[in-house]
Amino acid sequence: MDNHHSGPVETGAPMDYAEHEKTYGMFLAASKWGTMVVVVLLIAMAAGFFGGVGFLGSLILFIVLNIAGVFLLR
Repeated sequence: MDNHHSGPVETGAPMDYAEHEKTYGMFLAASKWGTMVVVVLLIAMAAGFFGGVGFLGSLILFIVLNIAGVFLLR
């Protein structure tokens, strides 16, 4: 019965706050870049399907908008 903790949860194992902050930063970066790629993909698909630019035009638009997004989201 030595492993039974009767106190509050806050008195448990110490947290590694530096690792927590690093993980949270990576999560925010992945969310930001992933959202940008999905939005750019949807814009390129809409231009290809409804705008009449075709596959090659939408591929070029996808690449150009991703490059612009990298510079804008830094």
